Amino acid sequence: MWQVSVNKPLAPRTLANLAAAVSGGLLLAASFPPLGWWICATLGLALLGWVLADPRTRAVGGFGYGLVFGLAFYLPLLPWVGVLVGPLPWVALALVCAVFPAVFAVPAVLLRGLTGWPLWWAAWWTAVEGLKGVIPFGGFPWGTVAFSQADGPLAVFARLGGVPLLSFITALLSFCVAAVVLLVRRSNRAGFVGAVATPVLCFAVVIAAAATMTPLVRNPTGYGGSSMTVAVVQGNVPRLGLDFNAQRRAVLDNHVRETLRLAEDIRAGRADPPQFVLWPENSSDVDPFTNQDAARQITRAARAVGAPILVGAVVTRPDWSPSTPVSSNSVIVWDPVAGPGSRHDKKIVQPFGEYLPWREFFRHLSDYADRAGYFVAGTGTGVVRAAGVPVGVTTCWEVIFDRAAREAVLNGAQVLAVPSNNATFNEQMSRQQLAFAKIRAIEHGRSVLVAGTTGISAVITPAGRVVAETEFFEAAYLDSRIPLETSIAPATRWAPYVQWVLIAIAVCALVIRLISRGLNPGNAAGSSTDPTSGRVSDWVWRPIRRA
Repeated sequence: MWQVSVNKPLAPRTLANLAAAVSGGLLLAASFPPLGWWICATLGLALLGWVLADPRTRAVGGFGYGLVFGLAFYLPLLPWVGVLVGPLPWVALALVCAVFPAVFAVPAVLLRGLTGWPLWWAAWWTAVEGLKGVIPFGGFPWGTVAFSQADGPLAVFARLGGVPLLSFITALLSFCVAAVVLLVRRSNRAGFVGAVATPVLCFAVVIAAAATMTPLVRNPTGYGGSSMTVAVVQGNVPRLGLDFNAQRRAVLDNHVRETLRLAEDIRAGRADPPQFVLWPENSSDVDPFTNQDAARQITRAARAVGAPILVGAVVTRPDWSPSTPVSSNSVIVWDPVAGPGSRHDKKIVQPFGEYLPWREFFRHLSDYADRAGYFVAGTGTGVVRAAGVPVGVTTCWEVIFDRAAREAVLNGAQVLAVPSNNATFNEQMSRQQLAFAKIRAIEHGRSVLVAGTTGISAVITPAGRVVAETEFFEAAYLDSRIPLETSIAPATRWAPYVQWVLIAIAVCALVIRLISRGLNPGNAAGSSTDPTSGRVSDWVWRPIRRA
């Protein structure tokens, strides 16, 4: 009789690896807001590295451990997805995202036999994050490791090579930590000197580079002397929920009212006159181009404050119909005299929220499917002009995509605006999005203005520091003077190329490893190859000898 495998108890080592994978995922989640313990990203990835470096872990097992790690990471990271639509979409999204750490684990297991494996692993981690930013349905970069470092010392690397380089550095240090732990455990093994060279060299280079970059990014001497006063208005919504659109006039009135309060404070000398005012996404779900009353209210607010307002509005498309109410999610520069001027139509629209891919299929799976919008992607430069200043706009969802802010800055933006609508989510989501905005500020050397309907709204300096912010779910305004910048940061120019170089390194390392396996079949993947043994002379062409 054959024994059923499911009745066979898991080995203690397997249980230990599963516990480490779960702990690693939870630690990585803790590095993101609301906790924001950035050091936990290093510890979490190091635990995953420790599991995958186990000589008994084969490629299939690595996939399983990576999936467990991914679930432990994404389930606590994304509960805001299910706040109003229930647990099924939350769990489904977490499961899809968890596949990517599982995919990373397979080449990691194959590559652990090469000297310098922390480098190749970090390159693969970054490459898989890049893949996650593209598929499925346009990608979901939420959870990219770089965004966990917004308040940490490694964030300065975003100025040099953008989000890809920051993720790579974070992953590299994590896997070097795992390598050092393994070396301590196995210090009596042969090849100790050769194996220790990689983590020691990586630590030294990263520390030296961070020490050089930190004063340039965090404590700059100046921004060319150009600055302006801006205001951010958070009008709030009557109540949270998916039905907030039914109260769209009340939301518009709230933002008009808060702007009028700002105008009163300006007249009383309690606030400085801004050169422009930023309202959040969906601050006017009433189309001001077709609804004259909405247009009058916006004009009233702009005239009261004496400055143009960047209004987040839902604009009806020419091909609108009752069955397919297609719209644009737009930011309109509303001048107090001339009225509507330049505008940004959101170019990266959110699947399953602003539009529903495969609508006829998904509407059979959930009653919430029909609540998804019919928004269509816009075109343009990502830049609007307000008070003569080019303002880059990355509306809500767009801020997590590298290309949106980069395109705006390359097209002349001197400041970045992130109008958002978090009314259907919670404070955790808003704090995570604020961390993304901090990274964008550092990456491009631009002041960033975040305006949310319910919060958290903030003013962020090019050094990534929040100098003013609101509470969540309150009516408030921020009035701040911000520096303007025209120079182009290295990351703005080179970040996409950095990502492609890292992808090329990852692929080349795997190809070399597979060639090595072909030349030496005895060192098959998942064998007892020990990643902490070997000689420096084996750097490229030959797998490390077995321990």
